[in-house]
Order: sequence, then C-alpha cells, then structure tokens
Amino acid sequence: MDLYEYQARDLFEKYEVPVLPGIIADTPEEAKAAAEKLGGVVVVKAQVKTGGRGKAGGVKVAKTPDEAYEAAKAILGLDIKGHVVKRVMIAGGAQIDKEYYFSVLLDRANRSYLSLCSVEGGMEIEQLAVEKPEALAKVEVDPLTGIDEAKALEIAKAGGFDDETAAKVAPVFVKLYDVYRGEGATLVEVNPLIQDASGNIIALDGKVTLDDNASEVRHPEHEELEDKDAADPLEAKAKASGLNYVKLDGQVGIIGNGAGLVMSTLDVVAYAGENHGGVTPANFLDIGGGASATLMAAGLDVILGDPQVKSVFVNVFGGITSCVAVAEGIVKALEILGDTATKPLVVRLDGNQVEEGRAILAAANNPLVTLAAGMDEGADKAAELANA
Repeated sequence: MDLYEYQARDLFEKYEVPVLPGIIADTPEEAKAAAEKLGGVVVVKAQVKTGGRGKAGGVKVAKTPDEAYEAAKAILGLDIKGHVVKRVMIAGGAQIDKEYYFSVLLDRANRSYLSLCSVEGGMEIEQLAVEKPEALAKVEVDPLTGIDEAKALEIAKAGGFDDETAAKVAPVFVKLYDVYRGEGATLVEVNPLIQDASGNIIALDGKVTLDDNASEVRHPEHEELEDKDAADPLEAKAKASGLNYVKLDGQVGIIGNGAGLVMSTLDVVAYAGENHGGVTPANFLDIGGGASATLMAAGLDVILGDPQVKSVFVNVFGGITSCVAVAEGIVKALEILGDTATKPLVVRLDGNQVEEGRAILAAANNPLVTLAAGMDEGADKAAELANA
C-alpha cells in the first residue's frame, strides 16, 4: 500500500525524522485557514500517489493565506497522470540550501535490503540513474543488522557526502530505517532530503510503501491509512473475500491456483491474444491451494463483474487439492452465481485426479463451460471467445 505524502510525513514525525509542519485541506477555505495557522510562506502540495506533481502544477508556493486559497483552488480537482486531486497539504516553507536523496527498499532479487543514496537530490532519481549512474550509490543492507550509525555513515560516504555533511545526515538515515523496519515497509524514500540555510537536515518530501502482509498481521492500524474511496471496487471486493486479485486492462479473465501458474497463464493468454484481435489478460487472480465452491464463486463473481471481461480462463493444477474438488467447486460456483454468470468459461485441469475432474465438468454440461486439454489450447480458446 502506497501512502500519501502527508501520511508519510506523519509516520516520519512519529519516528522523530525531522520534517516541516503540515496540515491537510480538502477545500480552498481549509487551505487558507491552515496557512494562517502555520504563518509565513507555505507550500500547497497536491496529495496524489504519483510523481511529477510539480511539473503538472500540483505544487505551489504561497506567501499569504489568500495566495494559499488561490493555489488550493487551482490544484484541487487537477488531473495529474490520471489521479484527480481531492486533498492538498499545506506545508511550512523552508530556505533550501542543498538537496539530497535517500531511500531504503526491499531488494527481492537478492533477498536483502538496499539503500540508495546521493548527494545530488531534487531531480527524478530515474533520470539521475541514467544520466549519472556514478552519482547514485547502491549499498546492501543486512536485514539482521539494519542501518546503525556506522552503516549510515558508510551509505553517506558512498553517496558522495563530505565528512561534515555525512555526520549530519547519518542520524536521519538511521531514523528513516527505523520507519522502514518499524512499520513493515518495502520502501521509504526521501527526495529531496534538504539542508536548509541554517544547516538543518529536513525530510522535505516522503514516499512510503507498506507491506500488506505485515499490515494484516502486525499492523492492523494500517487499515486506517487505506484510501478506500480511491481503491478499485473490484480489487476491494476481492480483498474482502480473501482473494489475491489485481485488475488489468484486458478482456480475458484469469483464475488459477498458485502465483507462478497465474503469471504463466497471463503470458500464454497475452501471446494467444495476438492471433485474436490483440485481446489481453483482464486480471491476476490466485485462489491459492484450495478451490472450494465458495472461493471459486467469489473469484468468478469478481471477474464477471468487470465489464471489460468477455471470457474467463480457469487454469488449475491439482496438487494437494485434487481436480475433483476443483471441478465440483466450479459446478457449484456456477450454481451459486446463477443468472449472473453469463460469460463463457474455458477450463483447463491437470494433475491429481484430472480425468475424474474433467468427467464431473462434462457431466454437468453447463453451456458456458468449454474444457481444454492443455494450457496453450485453453488460452487460445479463451482469447478466441473474448474476441468474438
């Protein structure tokens, strides 16, 4: 779960990371009141979960409360890369002397943590990585030891900081790692981390991504940070049913058991779709090791609720759960859904008790169901039906 900037700011403050004061506002009037409360120069910042806010006009400096009112009026309702601004943060102003970059993230490829750091911040880090890769230090962080003062100094030196500045930023790096570890995050990023005219180090902007798995078990309070109004309704519905679902933009609904199998199915369907009008997968949906009627019905209900879906490909390998249980689950799921199930289903079963499972589906003789012998055949048929 990605956080809004104001939520990241609040987490930083909780862990004593130096930040500027900030007040959220949903109307120009609230923005004016916030500016009056903070006093002096403020910055009105669009709260959207995407980059490029400044270039899109989503960040404006206001020297007076009236200017804050006008800035908020201009920003609220603004479309930034498909994200409509519904809230702004009124942040205290700062006299920026220097801008730096720091982040710590989950390095899945190496099963470790990674810190990125540069004495050159304030620009898009992707651009810096391409144009000046030598300026962006990449330092592995051992999850068992994390970032202490010594490790923080190592990161700062690698990022190009001189000794005096490294001594200033290192304690902030430690606190930012405390946020990462303490909140079960997969990313904590600050760009820019600034040094102001008085020599103070301040996290001027923040991006935090929380691990949903950690949130569910160790941090139930993270549920309060979720923007339910902005969530995709199908993804919200799937989450409520305990399904691993991600909506995509295609026309072929996908159901499988096991993330690896589902990912392979997405590739095969995308390849097959090239021969059938360019149709593509409509979703990722992993029902896990079990395929009970209730779970299958919940999965089908979510997928069939997507108006873009024209056909569904159910690709299941029977392992611990036999194909008999899967087939019975599909039959009962279609009975549960009744008239709401109107789109064709292509079903491919393999593995434990596959012949018995296929026999159950054949005996049910549901006009919506087409049996496929293999994954390639099933993907091709599903793409064909979607294109039709």
